[in-house]
Amino acid sequence: MARHTDPVCKLCRREGEKLFLKGERCFSPKCAIERRNYPPGLHGKGAEWRRSRESDFGKQLRAKQKARRVYGIYERQFRRYFREALKSRSLTGLTMLQMLESRLDNVIYRMGFASSRAQARQLVNHGHFTVNGRRTDVPSMLVKEGDIIEIREGSRARSFFKELPDFAKGRNAPDWIERDVNKLTGTVKRLPERAEIDANLNEQLVVEFYSR
Repeated sequence: MARHTDPVCKLCRREGEKLFLKGERCFSPKCAIERRNYPPGLHGKGAEWRRSRESDFGKQLRAKQKARRVYGIYERQFRRYFREALKSRSLTGLTMLQMLESRLDNVIYRMGFASSRAQARQLVNHGHFTVNGRRTDVPSMLVKEGDIIEIREGSRARSFFKELPDFAKGRNAPDWIERDVNKLTGTVKRLPERAEIDANLNEQLVVEFYSR
């Protein structure tokens, strides 16, 4: 599978807004958007006028790229989520966002047990979490209503997880997730509603992009 090896701050600069890909750094003065709020590349500083004159296709492409980058997935995966959402009787765009929010790495991030989705993905890859008592190392696993996510017993002795409750208390969890910060467990109560998902994502433009 392909990997993005360039600095992820360039992705935020390309989209012209914070995508919160670097955890705590995004809230500090070191954030790339705070220091260089223009697209990367040789002609980055002169790109603002081009951005304002984007075609409909350009706007659809940017909306799709932004959603991919927020959730940290690649084109083939993203297209697969769209095809699955298209089969649903519900709104295609909302269903797609709900699937993305239901990814295990995203749920762990939403629970406040990781500073970024990338860190959550790494923790899952290393097998530090269980879902309904079973250890899993698949970040793309889609959790369902009633699923219980916990830190694996063998991982709790690590210094990272000993300090995690203090970190998690400073992060708010959405209403569709119930968590116990002290026990480092969380339960998916239901699927998120649209108002509980990133408002800066435009799922309608994504649907239009793939419906061309």
